[in-house]
Amino acid sequence: MESKNNKIVFLRHGESQWNKENRFTGWTDVNLTEIGEKEAVKAGILLKKELFQFDLVFSSLLKRAIDTMKICLSTMSFDDSMPIEYDWRLNERHYGALQGLNKSDTAKKYSEKQVLLWRRSYNTSPPLLDFKDKRHPRFDLKYQHLDADELPIGECLKDTVKRVKPLWKNIIAPKILLGKKILIVAHGNSLRSIVKIINNISDQDIINVNIPTGIPYVYELDKKLSPIRNYYLGDSKELQKRLTRVINQGKSN
Repeated sequence: MESKNNKIVFLRHGESQWNKENRFTGWTDVNLTEIGEKEAVKAGILLKKELFQFDLVFSSLLKRAIDTMKICLSTMSFDDSMPIEYDWRLNERHYGALQGLNKSDTAKKYSEKQVLLWRRSYNTSPPLLDFKDKRHPRFDLKYQHLDADELPIGECLKDTVKRVKPLWKNIIAPKILLGKKILIVAHGNSLRSIVKIINNISDQDIINVNIPTGIPYVYELDKKLSPIRNYYLGDSKELQKRLTRVINQGKSN
C-alpha cells in the first residue's frame, strides 16, 4: 500500500563535463556528459518503475540541472504541460575564484586539507571573485533581474543555506502541505542545504553528507514536514560507487 506521508524527491544533476574533469564548477554553466545523460535516463526509469507522479517541478537555472530534469521527465513520459519553476536559489554553491580549477591540482598546490575546507567546511568561503572578473554572475543574462548585491562572488555552505531557506520555507514547503507532489532537480550543495534544513543537521555533521549525481533521493515527511524516513532509489552498489566518486574529488592523486 502506498504511503500517505508527504513525499518529495531530490535529484542531483547527472555527471557534467566539469564533474568528469574534476573541476570546481559552481555557477559555471556546463553541459552533461554522455554518462550524465544516461544517469538522467536511469533516474527517470527508477521513478517510473516506482510509480512516482509529480504535480510540480523545481529546477535551478543551470543547464546541467535543466537538461537532467527534461531527460528524466521525458523518460517518465510526462509531456510539456508539467509546471516547472526555475529558481536561481537552487543553483550550486558559488565557488568564487576556484571556478574552473582542477580540484586535484588545487589540492597539490594548497593541500588536501585546504581544499577539503573549501569544499566541505560549513563556514569557510573560497577565494572570492573580483567584481570585474568575467566569471562574475552580473555578466550573465540569466541574472539580470537580480540586484548586484544579491549575486554571490564565492559562497560557503552557510551562505547557500541562507539563500535556499526562504525558497524552502515560503514557496516549496507550503506547496507540499497543500498535497503537491514535488521533484527538485538541483545540485550537490543546494540539495545538501535543504536536507540540512529538513533534518536540522548540525553545522559540523552536514560536512559528512554527500549527494551523488543522478540518483533519486526520496524524503517522506509528516504533516509538520518533519522527516519520517529518507532513501535512495536503485542499486546500493551503484549508490556507493557514485558517493565514493564525490568524496574522492578533492584528493591530490
